[in-house]
Amino acid sequence: MRYVSTRNTSKTFEFKDVFIKGLADDGGLFIPERLVKYDENEIRDLKKLSYSELAKKIVYPFIGNFMSEADLSKIIYKSYSTFRKDNVVDLIKLGDKTVLELFHGPTLAFKDVAMQLLGNFYEYYLNNENQKINIVVATSGDTGAAAIDAIKGKKNVNIFVLHPDNRISPVQRKLMTTNKDENVFNIAIKGNFDDCQNLVKSMFADKKFSNDIKMSGVNSINWARIIAQSVYYFYSYFLVENIGELTNFSVPTGNFGDVYAGYLAKKMGLPINKLIVATNQNDILHRAISKGSYEAEKVSETISPSMDIQIASNFERLIFDLNNEDDKQTSLDMKNIKERGQYLISKNKLNKIRENFLSARIGEDETLKVIKRVYEKFAVVLDPHTAIGYGAFDKHKLKGNNIVLATAHPCKFPGAIESAINVKADLPNQLTFILDQKENYEIIENDFEKVKQYIKDRT
Repeated sequence: MRYVSTRNTSKTFEFKDVFIKGLADDGGLFIPERLVKYDENEIRDLKKLSYSELAKKIVYPFIGNFMSEADLSKIIYKSYSTFRKDNVVDLIKLGDKTVLELFHGPTLAFKDVAMQLLGNFYEYYLNNENQKINIVVATSGDTGAAAIDAIKGKKNVNIFVLHPDNRISPVQRKLMTTNKDENVFNIAIKGNFDDCQNLVKSMFADKKFSNDIKMSGVNSINWARIIAQSVYYFYSYFLVENIGELTNFSVPTGNFGDVYAGYLAKKMGLPINKLIVATNQNDILHRAISKGSYEAEKVSETISPSMDIQIASNFERLIFDLNNEDDKQTSLDMKNIKERGQYLISKNKLNKIRENFLSARIGEDETLKVIKRVYEKFAVVLDPHTAIGYGAFDKHKLKGNNIVLATAHPCKFPGAIESAINVKADLPNQLTFILDQKENYEIIENDFEKVKQYIKDRT
């Protein structure tokens, strides 16, 4: 399988390039030239597989000659052996909705599902290529911890994680900053997540710097993450499927990566009806889908900090689709977004979006009410992000199998849980040690040159 950039389809890349680079040199996002498409019979055959077998079946066609099928099997087994559930994820029925728990990995977030795989991909690649690389990643809360856990202690690779200072929960921060491995560096940026993300994008764009340090990225724009995340859409679909019933997913999302993975699964032949893009009050994606205006506003701090984002990086992949894979038009659209902070979606394109996507905005009070309602009715605690996904289904009365993606363990957001139901959501026993550990991170101004210098001094 070959890949192209959303901003230049004339040049093709192998999976190895796509995985290591993360972002194309022209600033575009990587996309496959063509997809594997499963027919009804093939979809039926996939239903018989365990999670790990299904992951191998779906991932292998995307990675080409990167590794053998046997090596991929070993890496998938190794990656998911750290999860608290044998089949990686868990489904629980809550009334007329099914909640897909994706937080049973080592850092209690859905990011672990893809990140554990990526960490082992890096190890495999670096052992074979005899190279050293430096991963630089921005996090709005969960990506950083998942990336650190996947990369810590591995040879020939350093990881630098930028998080917005005082804008993630203490548990989210401690899962990152209590790590003692010498190849892990945490940076708190005086700003918001979009500032962190812009710094990382600018470092990629600085060709001399990114080449000098052999820079790589594991943010949600990395195509390897999208593939890995598409697997749990297939797996959960098979577990809840009722013949003749439609299946819908509600996905709490800020960067459009997790919900795009569902869209990828649908394009590969999985019969998903609608994907609901569930946002908090930082609702650029909801405004884009409901009104046709993708326009950045000021980021608000919320009780669902992983979604406190205004520029959704993965949306470019959808824009590329809407432009019928016209790279020149996509480049122009992205230039306008960068310069004007706005992208107006035509009626035709909006109709095309709505064939696959719906959206909903859930405010702070409403999020707390959803947590309270679910707890009183089912004695289950939802984290604020999952509550937003749960509440989004109430905005759209969709028939059939309605699956909510539970993206994080509630213990990561103790303040919000206590406000909603006056209950302390405890960390799983194997992670309580982080509460008393010494933290190690550097606070740096939102200054491109200062951040670059910090990284350069440690590579």
